[in-house]
Amino acid sequence: MTEIVKKRIIDESKRIEEDCLFSGKGHFNTAQFWTNFHYWIGGPTVVLAAIAGGISLSMAITILSIIVAAATAVITFVNPNEKANIHHNAGTAYNALRSEVRIFYSIEAEHSNDLAALTKKLEDLNAKRSTLGDNSPQIPQWAYQKAKKGIEGKENIYKVDK
Repeated sequence: MTEIVKKRIIDESKRIEEDCLFSGKGHFNTAQFWTNFHYWIGGPTVVLAAIAGGISLSMAITILSIIVAAATAVITFVNPNEKANIHHNAGTAYNALRSEVRIFYSIEAEHSNDLAALTKKLEDLNAKRSTLGDNSPQIPQWAYQKAKKGIEGKENIYKVDK
């Protein structure tokens, strides 16, 4: 009976690890999008502002000034840099939890028959996953699909696991 319960604890911890893998990768994909967005909008805005300051044709200045104002408003309102940081931090937290879970099932659970302690640790790991999910922004569907494609393509396989 002990071995059956222990196997279930290990199986559930592997589910938590898989959830963390997908969630972490999805957050990193989203962070990369927002970082790129920041550069796509911010870079041209700086260039256009410099051009507007350097030319003297009133119609061109007006048009460029409107574009610069609109782009600046988008960057200020959307705040892609902050969104990138939030998703990056969430991805990092999921990766840390994934490592903790992997160590738990591959080392701690393998070498212990204290089902009460193993169950308590599993409950703690699950609570951490739930807290991360509650405190992290939602991953867009496209980022999840990209993460899934990368993971299923063996993007995150360590050499030791091959």
